[in-house]
Amino acid sequence: MQTIQTEKAPAAIGPYSQGIVSNGLLFTAGQIPLVPATGTVIDGGITEQTRQVLANLDGILAAAGTSWNKAVKTTVFLTDLNDFAAVNEIYGKHLNGAKPARSTVQVAGLPKGVKIEIELVAEI
Repeated sequence: MQTIQTEKAPAAIGPYSQGIVSNGLLFTAGQIPLVPATGTVIDGGITEQTRQVLANLDGILAAAGTSWNKAVKTTVFLTDLNDFAAVNEIYGKHLNGAKPARSTVQVAGLPKGVKIEIELVAEI
């Protein structure tokens, strides 16, 4: 196993890694909309939060030497499924044609009161 650590994603706020590579796959920790440089939640609503989460995942993918084109599966956690359409639009544009399998679920709460968290699995 290889631990992935990058300054282009927020430092872990607990006893976990940003990502782990095992058997040719990258498994990321769930990313919330923290600004990597400050560790604070980005200002704004679901649009800004979604963009920050995707940027954080970009950093982990790059550090592992892979990309969205090799993403196999994402799981999106939302505190309000009414945000699904906005998230889906940003997500689709950001992935630029990549279409990993995806699950989206509504949850009662997320760390630091954020609206979205995304984790992914990708081939290396």
